[in-house]
This record gives sequence, structure tokens and C-alpha cells, in this order.
Amino acid sequence: MFSLSSLSRRVLGSGLARASQLQSTQHHVPTALSPLSLFSRGRAQLAPKQVKNIKRHKGRIPIPTGGSTKGTTLAYGEWGIRIKGNGARLSAKQLTTAQEVIMKKLKILKGSKVYLRVFPDIPVCIKGNETRMGKGKGTFEFWATRVPIGRVIFEIGGVPIREELARDILRQAAAKLPTKMEFINRSTPPRLGNLVLHPPKPVHLDPLTIPEGVLDAAAAPQPTASL
Repeated sequence: MFSLSSLSRRVLGSGLARASQLQSTQHHVPTALSPLSLFSRGRAQLAPKQVKNIKRHKGRIPIPTGGSTKGTTLAYGEWGIRIKGNGARLSAKQLTTAQEVIMKKLKILKGSKVYLRVFPDIPVCIKGNETRMGKGKGTFEFWATRVPIGRVIFEIGGVPIREELARDILRQAAAKLPTKMEFINRSTPPRLGNLVLHPPKPVHLDPLTIPEGVLDAAAAPQPTASL
């Protein structure tokens, strides 16, 4: 008859032996990559190659209160679309869908190019519905980017494209995005929020309406400073 202590030693010993045997049969592949860089990413997928923190604050859509007009005009192509309505958070799937529409329509034009002016590098985490508060942040769901009003999203160029064709292509691409867009070209002025900054018009002065003293003072030679 076995005692309780001897029986426990036998069971514990057999369990440890079985665990050591399983560990010896498993193959551990050493890798120099961090756990955050092991996400599967396709070659044409809009996602950053490597990130430091996979979870980030939600943040807010930036508002151009400082007067900067950077990114509101064309830089590479001849035609493009930019945000006319409120700023939005665009996901990588939405940008990919709009880009595929443009590339499909431009396939007939050899040498045409599509330029994406924004990139989804912000991770978005989502918790399930009817989940109680607490227990940490939700799991990673998709990549997105926050774009303010007036920011250029897509540009097309590379070869001469008729305006009618460009308008039709970019109209179909804008229908895939969750905000109102506008069609722009090289001569379109920059935008600061809801305000379009048109260049000032040159002022033409009539010489007959200018007093004679002002004309004489403007025509007189200016004195030079002596050293």
C-alpha cells in the first residue's frame, strides 16, 4: 500500500518528467525582432514598418490656428483633391480603396502616377460592445491618420491628363472618403481652414489722380549715405 506522501511524489515526478520531455521536443527559433515588429504587413499595405508603442492616445484632429498653409497645394502632380469639409480621421482601408479606384481608372494612361500625400501611422484600439469600464485599453484594430481641413489627399500626374478625365477619376475616389473634398489644380490658391487665400491683385494708379508734389518726390533722386 502506498502512503499519501509517496503517491504525491510519484505523481509529481511523472508530471515533471513529461513536461521536460515536451520542452525538449519543441523547437524555439531565436529572433532579433521585438514583439511589436512581428505584425504581418503586406508589401502594398498602408502600415508603418515598425512602431515603438502599439497603443496610443486617441488624440484630436489638428486645427490650423497658427496660419500655416503647408500641405494645402499640389506638390507633385497636376490634379488633386483636398479636404473642403471638416477634418476627419481616415483609416488605411479607406485610403487603399480610394487609391485602387484611381489606379484602376488610370491604367489606360501609360506612365501615369498616383501620389498619396498622407500616411496612416496612428494605431486605433477598440474595445468590444457592452464592455465594462477598466481592465486596460482595447486591442489594436487598424491604422489611421488625422487630417485637418484643406489638406491634400491625392494627386495624379506623370503624363498629360485631360481635366474632364481627372475630375471624373478624383470624383469617384472622393466618394470613398468620409468627408467633403474639392478638386484642385496647379493654379489653385492655398487654403487656411475655411478661408481660401487668393493672391492680392496689383493696384493700378492713375497718374492724373496723384498730386504733383507726390510725383516730384518719387521722381527725385534719393541721397546716398557718405562713409
